[in-house]
Amino acid sequence: MRDKSDLFPDRLVKLAAVAKAISHPARLSILETLGQNNACVCGEVVNLLPLAQSTVSQHLQTLREADLITGRIDGPSTCYCLNRESIALFVHEMAAYFSDLALVEDESSELQQC
Repeated sequence: MRDKSDLFPDRLVKLAAVAKAISHPARLSILETLGQNNACVCGEVVNLLPLAQSTVSQHLQTLREADLITGRIDGPSTCYCLNRESIALFVHEMAAYFSDLALVEDESSELQQC
């Protein structure tokens, strides 16, 4: 079966994938934690959240798949870091997306507001 996301531009598919990845408070908390430490966090991510290890692992996997964090194996644990370049690109793309929406509204000012 064909994935319906194939019907949309790649830019929108990528934006939606990253937006979905940050749509859970646990994942936002993980990003915050990594950002506050301003360094890679090894192993202790689980200790910083009120969630089971398996749940944290699932959230970390989602963030890795969205390219928001990177992980490297360091002995028996994995060290996680923010992918600041990818996050900056997402912020830029989202700002451009919403800016474009605002411009469309400005150009068609006769449209009724809901």
